[in-house]
Amino acid sequence: MSERWDVRRAGPVDASRRVLMIPGGMCSTEFYADVMADPALAGLGLVAVTQPGYARTPAPEDVRMEHYAELMARFAADTGCDVVVGHSLGANVAIEMAAAGLFKGPLVLLSPSFSHGDESTALAVLNALGRVPGLGHLCWSGMIKLVPKMMKREMPAHRAGVLAADMAANDPDVCRRIVRRYYEYLDRYPTLVPRLRAAGVPAWVVRGDHDEIGLTDDERRDLESCPHVRMVTVPGAGHLVLVQQPDRVAAVIAEAAAL
Repeated sequence: MSERWDVRRAGPVDASRRVLMIPGGMCSTEFYADVMADPALAGLGLVAVTQPGYARTPAPEDVRMEHYAELMARFAADTGCDVVVGHSLGANVAIEMAAAGLFKGPLVLLSPSFSHGDESTALAVLNALGRVPGLGHLCWSGMIKLVPKMMKREMPAHRAGVLAADMAANDPDVCRRIVRRYYEYLDRYPTLVPRLRAAGVPAWVVRGDHDEIGLTDDERRDLESCPHVRMVTVPGAGHLVLVQQPDRVAAVIAEAAAL
């Protein structure tokens, strides 16, 4: 497949440090707009790219997490990015990039899921229903219409309309296919924490103080005990920490890029 990338850029073209930003599932680069505009990142070259398949971008035939990690690692290399930021599913792709040895730089992981049980119950149910012939398409079509309206409550009022419309611009069958492979990936590992620890890269795990994505006590303990992983809790934020508290996220990215 010849990918047609949806790319957003900011910062000086000759910046010495460049940051790749990967949005989460159903999201495009629009979700990073406020982070990219933050003055704390003014001296960095910023490149956000929608994961192919979301927001009506062409999906690759292979939508396994491992393949997305390969695609994003290649994109990071081609654009000269030496820091990677990922949100939600994009954070999981970033973890796999490092775990597979495809990327060696710092990671900023915004609300990743480290295990199957950490994910939302609603998504797990939807994934199960999505496997039922006939019913799967109907369920995902309904979700694409419903979720953007529900997520508006988690978004800043002045941005909610644009962001919700962005989420609504998704193909339900493509989303169903990607999420199925995502859960198959999670089921291959009891938890991704050992893979992140073994990768040896500096990593910031950023979560809102009322994030709906879970984190077990064992996962938290193992992350906190790792010398190259830093845990950051952002007050007043949930799963959409990058649009709810963009200045806090930008501050963490600036710290990662300063290494």
